[in-house]
Amino acid sequence: MAHQIATDTCTACGACEPECPNSAISHKGKVYKIDAKKCKDCVGSFDSPQCVDVCQSGSISKIAA
Repeated sequence: MAHQIATDTCTACGACEPECPNSAISHKGKVYKIDAKKCKDCVGSFDSPQCVDVCQSGSISKIAA
């Protein structure tokens, strides 16, 4: 399941982008976005999603199924 960034609370600090092993995070306008097709929840690379771990504003969450 992929993650998403809440654009209303994202501070565009940039901490999440370099942490993504799948290059699923990119800067779009004033905030960052996660490409759901590329996001693999860090499975096979880490025990937990790295973007969530480093997000200072708590703006990253799983996409509701």
